[in-house]
Amino acid sequence: MRIILVEVSLIASGFDGYSIGGVMDLFNLTATEMLELMKNKSISATEVALSVMDRYHSLQEPLKAWVYFDEEAFLKQAKDVEQSNVDKLLSGVPVGLKDIYYTAGIPTEAGSKVYEGFIPEADAVTVSLLKQSGANIMGKTVTTEFACLDPSEAVNPWNFAHTPGGSSSGSAVAVASRMCPIAMGSQTVGSVLRPAAFNGIVGYKPTFGLVSRRGLVPVSWNLDTVGWLTRSVADAALVMDCLIGFDALDKSSVKFPNPGFSSNLNNSCRKKVAYLKGYFSKGVESDITDNINAQMSKLDEAGYQIDELEAPYDFESAFRNQRLIMAVEAAAFHKENYTTKSELYRPKLRAMLAQGLEYDGLTYANALEEREQFRFDLRNFAETYDLIITPSTPEVAPGDVSTTGNPMFQGPWTAIGFPAISIPSGIASNGMPIGMQIVGSPMDDLNLLQAAHEMETIIGFSDQPNL
Repeated sequence: MRIILVEVSLIASGFDGYSIGGVMDLFNLTATEMLELMKNKSISATEVALSVMDRYHSLQEPLKAWVYFDEEAFLKQAKDVEQSNVDKLLSGVPVGLKDIYYTAGIPTEAGSKVYEGFIPEADAVTVSLLKQSGANIMGKTVTTEFACLDPSEAVNPWNFAHTPGGSSSGSAVAVASRMCPIAMGSQTVGSVLRPAAFNGIVGYKPTFGLVSRRGLVPVSWNLDTVGWLTRSVADAALVMDCLIGFDALDKSSVKFPNPGFSSNLNNSCRKKVAYLKGYFSKGVESDITDNINAQMSKLDEAGYQIDELEAPYDFESAFRNQRLIMAVEAAAFHKENYTTKSELYRPKLRAMLAQGLEYDGLTYANALEEREQFRFDLRNFAETYDLIITPSTPEVAPGDVSTTGNPMFQGPWTAIGFPAISIPSGIASNGMPIGMQIVGSPMDDLNLLQAAHEMETIIGFSDQPNL
């Protein structure tokens, strides 16, 4: 872990706080709120930076969300934003980066001893775009090893005895605990939406191919998708505006015009909803079932047409195939290091790589073929509906930090590249947050974000960890 400190406090800097509800809590603002206040000169980028730095100082030790933070560089970036006097989409907004994003001159170790000391020469495409949008890059957040199975050291801010999920664990913890309003993650199975649900925040995974993956440490070239964590759907849409775009050097990239996600967020969404049960209801904790049913009633009253039906097609096989594809492709990427440094890998990832190397070509090819059939079937099904809703997870965050939780409800959608978002929808009887997953058709991200934004208002979730 590498944290570079600078001895500056809010009091010493002469900052007396921007009063919101009578308290000094700039760190508690969403990115959208920060931008509005900075634009009208009510607050400055430096004041925002100092506020989140103080928050970091009070919470990093117990939560362990970050692996790299250069405070001096962070403050300098804030002052540079002020001096430029140019309004950009994310001017002065603190952003965290999951430690699989290449960052020039800054370690990118992917939570692994295998990459210890690795410093990229260039930024990931997404990092470059964030910087061009004026974001103040705060540092690198904790990830599970190579964004896979073995838990990181981060803990859940709602209850330190519970897992924050993974693999974007540090990013979720940082956003939920108000150390930054936006943090980048990635999803190969459920690594954005699951930690979002477990930490009571928003997690968004766009349609596969709309955001470049170039410059991220890979897991699976058929599955990896850039995603991010925020505390509002408006912030998720803002990031999408910054990152969408064709990258000729990313083989998964697709050309698609930016419709203006954040500027069109309040426009009407389409409202025919499939509320899926079956695969998405077996073994689900009763608190989650009761909560999602209650949200469906609210949406029905708000004018949504909701059809409750059994999940079509074979989601269980789709999930198994996805895990097989992930194992084979991860093994292909790691083969050289695994051959010479297998002892450096943690147990769960080491076992997955060993299994991936054992699968034969026919088994892998069959899994890919079945995935394509599943994608075809679900695309046809999704054309009947504007949105699909399920619980985000079958369980709230387990009280076990040796696990990252169950990704079975996100995995099939990630496997076929559908856009999906998790929004917080309530609190379980044990005090842990519940998430609701909303899925859209491929390339229909604008309608998905519009609907999620409206549902966010209808649900009215406002709880946060007691820190």
